[in-house]
Amino acid sequence: MPPVITNDVYSQTRAGMLSPQVRHDPGYLYVPDSAGSTVTVISQRTHRTVRVIPTGYLSQHVVPSYDLRTLITNSSYADELVEIDPRTARRTRVISMPRPYNLYFTPDGKAAVVMIEQLNTIRFADARTFTTIKDLRYPGCLGPNHADFSGNGRFFVVTCEFSGELLKVSTLGRKVIGVLHLDPNPTARRAAPMTMGRSVPQDVRLSPDGRTFYVADMGTNELRLIDARTFRQRRTIGLPRMPHGLYPSRDGKDLYISDRGAGRVSVLDFATNHIVDTWTIPGGGSPDMGGVSADGRTLWLSGRYDGVVYGFDTRTGKLIAKIPVGGSPHGIAVWPQPGRYSLGHTGNMR
Repeated sequence: MPPVITNDVYSQTRAGMLSPQVRHDPGYLYVPDSAGSTVTVISQRTHRTVRVIPTGYLSQHVVPSYDLRTLITNSSYADELVEIDPRTARRTRVISMPRPYNLYFTPDGKAAVVMIEQLNTIRFADARTFTTIKDLRYPGCLGPNHADFSGNGRFFVVTCEFSGELLKVSTLGRKVIGVLHLDPNPTARRAAPMTMGRSVPQDVRLSPDGRTFYVADMGTNELRLIDARTFRQRRTIGLPRMPHGLYPSRDGKDLYISDRGAGRVSVLDFATNHIVDTWTIPGGGSPDMGGVSADGRTLWLSGRYDGVVYGFDTRTGKLIAKIPVGGSPHGIAVWPQPGRYSLGHTGNMR
């Protein structure tokens, strides 16, 4: 795995730190339709649709490959991964894969990790051919879907959406080495009232210093802080309704949290673990998943239930774009992004 520099896992993802292989890729948003069979390509500069790429039905997330040369659409119902060339924004290869929901890559770049949510399976596959290496299933883990890797890359944490627990998985051993059952009831003060009746963990992201995994719990309306060394919960932070996606700022100081059910974005200060700002979508909305622009000035998120893409000015928190796309936009890839390599999802760069 490429070494961590200055004890900050995101130190090589600062504004403008584009790798040579992506420096000339056009600045586009790749918006998958989880209620359809397309990826809509939008210019970040003009906010206009460039083209619509046909993909398989139930396209969930668009994921940058480890080597940053390909974007991969997870078309779940179609049982396929659809590759897109980010230089031309055109579809290339189609790979057979049962019910792919999300996709990650091990920090050495050798294996892909496919979250086959519907079949409760974590599949290790060759990162280039996607030939199966091993299927991992753990009794009780229902709906594995989001993940992030430890600072040294030796393990990763997986959220089990439908059973309310976290798995700790050995990267090289390809086996479960820890399980954390999450309290089904909120413990944080000022958490929005529950509407789902249980813990529903979603996105997970490592802190810059590698000591803490942050987990967005859409069921208890909390941000859970998990100790990376002990794999135990340290504390919880109350949030507006249905927190979903987690995105570090380009300067590594803040964590943006999309509160899907509240039409808001909460901003957490990594140094203090306090919510320092809340951005509200005028008239409401459903901010879901996306990423931060290469220059760090815009947070792009899908409007899952409103058929739009939101753009927030990260300096002011103001909504500066609301682009109609129709359908049910889900895991947007903001491209290009700074970083040496991709660990997957919509752009977990290191």
